[in-house]
Formats: sequence, C-alpha cells, structure tokens
Amino acid sequence: MPHTNSTKITEFILLGLTDRPELQPLLFVLFLFIYLVTVLGNMGLMALIRLDSRLHKPMYFFLSNLAFVDLCYTSTATPQMLTNFLSEKKTISFIGCFIQCYLFIALLLTEFYMLAAMAYDRYVAICNPLRYSVKMSRRVCICLAMCPYIYGFSDGLFQAILTFSMTFCKSNVINHFYCADPPLIKLSCSDTYKKEHAMLISAGFNLSNSLTIILVSYAFIIAAILRIKSAEGRRKAFSTCGSHMMAVTLFYGTLFCMYVRPPTDKTVEESKIIAVFYTFVSPLLNPLIYSLRNKDVKQALKTILRQNVIRTALMRPPSNKLHQ
Repeated sequence: MPHTNSTKITEFILLGLTDRPELQPLLFVLFLFIYLVTVLGNMGLMALIRLDSRLHKPMYFFLSNLAFVDLCYTSTATPQMLTNFLSEKKTISFIGCFIQCYLFIALLLTEFYMLAAMAYDRYVAICNPLRYSVKMSRRVCICLAMCPYIYGFSDGLFQAILTFSMTFCKSNVINHFYCADPPLIKLSCSDTYKKEHAMLISAGFNLSNSLTIILVSYAFIIAAILRIKSAEGRRKAFSTCGSHMMAVTLFYGTLFCMYVRPPTDKTVEESKIIAVFYTFVSPLLNPLIYSLRNKDVKQALKTILRQNVIRTALMRPPSNKLHQ
C-alpha cells in the first residue's frame, strides 16, 4: 500500500512470519501453545520464589525479575501476532506501533543488564562468600535490579522517538511480526543516517558492555573455582552458575546477529527468524533451564505441590456412605 509524500500514515500493516494463508492456523496453534507455556512457566517461577522462604535470596530475587522481564516482552508482541494469524486486517495503529517498538527495545535492554546483575551476584557469592550478605544486601539488590529498568526504559524511549520522528511515506507495510526498528527504517523516506547510527551505537554499546560485565565476572568465577581443591566443591560451584551461563548463551547468541548490522531486505527477512528465538524460545526455556538445573527450585516446587496435595486431602468432605 504505497503512500505519497502528502499522505500521513495513521496505521501500519504487519506482514508477519509468512504470507501463506494455509499456514496461518497452524502457526496460530503453535505460537499460542508456546505463549501459554511461557506465561505459565514464568508466572509459576515468580510465584514459587515468592511463596518459598528458602528462595528469598539475592540469586532468586534477580531470577524473579528476569522471569518478569521475559513475561513482559514476549507479551509485547505475541497477542498482536496471534490476532493477525486469524485476521484478514493485519493492522496496528501508529501509536500502538510506537508503544510496541518502545516496550520491546526497553525490555530487551533491561534483560541485558539483568543478566549482568545476575553474573555479578554469582561472582560475589563464589569469589567473596564471607562478605556475600554484606555486599549483596537488600538495598544493593534493589538498586542492581532497578538500574536495568531505568536505563532500559530511558534508552528505549530515546530510540523509539528517533524512529518515529522519521517521515514514513514509501509504504505502511512492515515486513515483520512486530514493529521492529530495521523494517521501519526501510519504510522511511527521510534521512535515516542519525537513526541507523544511533541504533548501531546503542546495540553495540549495550551488547558489549553487558556481555563484558558477564565475561569478566565469569573469568574471576572460573579462576576461583579452579582454586578449590575438592572435586565436589568445584562441581557445586559450577552448578550454581550453569543455568545462568545457558540463559546468557541462548539470549546473546541470537541477538548478536540482529541489531549490529545495517538494515537491508535480506537482513530484515533474516531478523524475523532470529527474532523468533529471543521473543519466544528464550522466555520459554529460561524457566525450564532454572527449574531443571536448580536443586533449590526443584525442592521448593516439590514442597509446594506436596502442601497442595495435603491441603486438598484435608478439605475433601468425609464419605457419607454407611458400612453395611
């Protein structure tokens, strides 16, 4: 749907993952299932950490925040995407597109630094265990958790304003399943130099900065673990970091391919596939990674389930049948 310079765009059309109509119902069922499992997994993890007092530790405080961020940013794109699978009119308003773009960038940046805060927490726990309770006090933990939100939503707003201050006149068709920066830049008929470079600088800085914090933390962690004489001690130390390392690898592995390159027709097509991984796969797998590899979480889950079974049995009314 081409537009002239005099036409003001009030809505955008999202092409989605595919233009093949026969695949839309199948994709709807698939992504609805993934979304429901993601919501249940992350909400369940947050509830479990809140309900079990043994999980009231800095490590799980950051994990509950990570689950919250995952839940929010997968919910930013999924409802609109699911609606479009079953709708002929695959449109989103200009304001709705701005909000979606803003929240997606903000939550993505928040996750960068939440993972970095979790790496720092593991560094203090393993490299300085005697002062862990002092260095990771409640006040410090709240500060480390709030900073990613403040920075992420500030930089996200700046990036979104830069994007939507451009003039869109070529078309209102976005070749993506959500309002992403690269395809929006392709639609602009104004000078995109500032936006492209701001996006590349922001992506490069935040990816490298947060990843540097994580890698430096793990360099000290590995050095400290190797100094442990006991094989059992080394195994326990590694097990406390294993889940976080898997989550970091999954998340950063896909993102490096996404934003640190100029938008072209080919990269926009590729970015849709990459976006599926960090929008759906990472939030889906994170609760499973932390649940299946963490003894404390598994024990807390067993305790909660056992308590619910006992409570249900006690609340069951007695049988009124008379013995013959």
